[in-house]
Amino acid sequence: MTQTSSKKYALGTRAPDFAHVAETIADVSATLRESDAIGRAVVLFGGGTLQGMGSVPVRYDVALDCSRLNRILEHEPADLTIAVEAGCTLANLEQTLAAAGRFLPLDAPRASLATVGGTLASGWLGPRRAAYGRSRDFVIGTTCVLADGTIASAGGMVVKNVTGYDLSKLYVGSLGTLVALVRANLRTLPLPQARRLAIASLPEGTRARTVSHLAALAIEPAAAVIVKGFSKSIDGSDGLDGRVFVLFEGTQRTVDAATRELRSTLGAAGVPETRLLERDIGPAFARLIDAYIEPLGSRSITYRSYGAPANATPRLDAFERVARASDLEAETIEDLRTGDVIARISSRLTPDFAERAVAFDAQRRTALAGARIVSAPERLRARLDGWGAPPASLATMKAVKARFDPHGTLAPGRFVGRI
Repeated sequence: MTQTSSKKYALGTRAPDFAHVAETIADVSATLRESDAIGRAVVLFGGGTLQGMGSVPVRYDVALDCSRLNRILEHEPADLTIAVEAGCTLANLEQTLAAAGRFLPLDAPRASLATVGGTLASGWLGPRRAAYGRSRDFVIGTTCVLADGTIASAGGMVVKNVTGYDLSKLYVGSLGTLVALVRANLRTLPLPQARRLAIASLPEGTRARTVSHLAALAIEPAAAVIVKGFSKSIDGSDGLDGRVFVLFEGTQRTVDAATRELRSTLGAAGVPETRLLERDIGPAFARLIDAYIEPLGSRSITYRSYGAPANATPRLDAFERVARASDLEAETIEDLRTGDVIARISSRLTPDFAERAVAFDAQRRTALAGARIVSAPERLRARLDGWGAPPASLATMKAVKARFDPHGTLAPGRFVGRI
């Protein structure tokens, strides 16, 4: 285990007293055991790509970097399973699986830096989950280190091997406040035979018809989103109603049939031209995912709102309405299959952006109480509501935290309700 500069691990206005870079699971265990015994608060780090999520910890003494725990441990393509250390990047995982004709649709931003452990701990939900399932659905086993340094395992390397409580699922989305994930056993999928990405600009007045027509497709796409803005990061160009991205995956015959139906459907909605990508689909789709957290320097905040596809447009409209009232610009991504809404608010007037943004954040708590911040300037995070309205299960969640981490060692105050 090595020590390194603590400056790059700052969260909000808080920086740790020191940072440890773990080389082994034993290093993670030793750091947590010592910290728990003497009352130090520890925040876990991987690639740092999703550290914009959650609240700033109320105490923060040690940064524990697990990015060097990055090995592929076991891979059984025939059994559709793989085991990796938590610091393995999504890009490395993807390349390893693709070489064996397999894949995992985790769809988290900045895959070259994002780690498996961080993606799972954040509970990241990608746009293909309506077709394939959530990240937690692919976890079949874990090894973790508890707050007191105890190393514990759950599940295994067989897809159907869990009886009783599946603790591995509990850790997904806990944002490093319950345990330190150090190993994940994952179920994989056969790589699709064919992929095709369709991109189309939406003329004025076609958005509602496009949403309605896409919902009626006989062959459901793997992903379908409408983008408005993000012109420097996401492919394509907006019409007056934005632009639509539709991804199909499956057999060549299915993708060809789906493409014919899509073109007809978009034409009927009043969209005159559809561009098809046969190559470089991976990079184009990755740019879309990266935009979910991409900031505009220090003058933007990105929110994510979850809900049913049927109420996605009203939530998006509410974001835009409150942004206009705060004299801020809004760029949006509406997921037609999952109901997610991504909204990045920004201002060209950098000097007063902070006050405008804080005012917006206060107003949106009424209009969109459940929206969560996924990216924000560190200098503002302590003044913003990272989680929105707490869930009805908050008391149970606090009890779980107390059971796993009675001394508040792991990122205290970071989770919803300041858990």
